[in-house]
Amino acid sequence: MRFFDCNTYLGRAITDPRGVSAAALLAAMDRAGIEKALAWHVAQRDLDPAAGNARLAEAVAGQDRLVGCWTILPNQAGELGDLDRFFAAAGDANVRAFRAFPQAHRYLLRAESVGDVLERLVAARLPLMLSVEQGVSWECVYDLLADFPELTAVLCEVGCWGKDRYFRPLVERYPNVHVEIGSFLLEGGIEAFVADYGARRLLFGTGFPRAYHGAMMLALAGAEIPEADKRAVAAGNLERLLSEGRL
Repeated sequence: MRFFDCNTYLGRAITDPRGVSAAALLAAMDRAGIEKALAWHVAQRDLDPAAGNARLAEAVAGQDRLVGCWTILPNQAGELGDLDRFFAAAGDANVRAFRAFPQAHRYLLRAESVGDVLERLVAARLPLMLSVEQGVSWECVYDLLADFPELTAVLCEVGCWGKDRYFRPLVERYPNVHVEIGSFLLEGGIEAFVADYGARRLLFGTGFPRAYHGAMMLALAGAEIPEADKRAVAAGNLERLLSEGRL
């Protein structure tokens, strides 16, 4: 089974001594048997979004197995610059998805502040990764999707033991909401999701290096769902999402 990790990062976080370079990440992927990864850089959150985006672009340049994920900001102060140039540069850097860290970057993830950026993501079908563990509250996610119901959103690091009560209403209401399974540790959780909604909106992710690669690989491999669904979750769904985006 091919694996495409939708949730991994490079660099060393301020609050976490673990960290990896692109070479170290690729070596860890080889050990685990992961083919590709969608990666962001901790400097995008902890240092400066623009500088972090540049570091990420440099790290994934020439790496066919690594796809970039840039950070967005409100652009009232021109921090992203001209948006046409920003998204063109993202495409040139093999960036195919975006992230938001509203708590760390001191803004509200809503139409008044980032509406112009989010409208472009919606129009271009570009995924926005929303991590509950990285400062995007469930209230924020609900409000954001109410404003942008067609947004392609990937809910990352959703947590375990009943957290599906938060994301199931979103999956039912909004057709482009997807769930990353990395921390979805619930007995029968994958099977129940597939039974109710199909496998198309589940994505394999790990949160590496904060978490090990193998745990969710094993959980997915052992899930009691059809083999075609396992392959879709492991890699096919993310490949489809990224191919649908237009940069």
